[in-house]
Amino acid sequence: MNTRLIFQYLSDLRDNNNREWYHAHKAENKAANAEFESLIRALIHSIGEFDGSVLHNEPKNLTFKLVRDTRFSRDKSPYLPAFRAHISSQGKLPVPVGYYLMIKPDHQSFLGGGLFADMFRDATAMVRDYIVENGDEWERILGDPAFREHFTVRGSALKNVPAGYDKGHPQAEYIKFKSWYLEYPLRDEAFDDAERFLAQATELFRIMKPFNDYLNRALVDFHMPVR
Repeated sequence: MNTRLIFQYLSDLRDNNNREWYHAHKAENKAANAEFESLIRALIHSIGEFDGSVLHNEPKNLTFKLVRDTRFSRDKSPYLPAFRAHISSQGKLPVPVGYYLMIKPDHQSFLGGGLFADMFRDATAMVRDYIVENGDEWERILGDPAFREHFTVRGSALKNVPAGYDKGHPQAEYIKFKSWYLEYPLRDEAFDDAERFLAQATELFRIMKPFNDYLNRALVDFHMPVR
């Protein structure tokens, strides 16, 4: 796995974000995709050492396309210069939650976990209810020294505690949330050494696992909407 090659291709795409350049450099795209899938395969195996539920995944089923939907965007650039993947027990679906990687130039890369999607009202309600009933465990996870050193829970949130929930609940601030996720930012230099990056990512994903497990217990009865 050659993370430098991945990063170089994305940097070139960033600087030449047009269909002519993209189609003229299909060979570079293919090579970079192959390296990214190799990286994801290595991550699957390393994550599998502490979370065996991901081991059945094929890398090609976990990645997202570079093509952007520009219909409702002021930015009409046709491509997102980023390689992205979500590794979970059921692939790249947002639920169950898993381990997310985005490689994007200009220090916009990050490792992520948790529930990013806040458009699923049922999922939001399930997590809120679970926090109400299991607040002590939530506090233990967020209070773990290694977790606190690396992560802060983020997500879109309401200004006030939603109707039907106790405003005085110890986790009232988190009950306001509509999504609960983690992001660990990565500088461009993180991809200079593939083995070092793999070790770093694996350790950070290991630290976030209890957070993901908590959300997945909350979401065990959630079903993705059928289109």
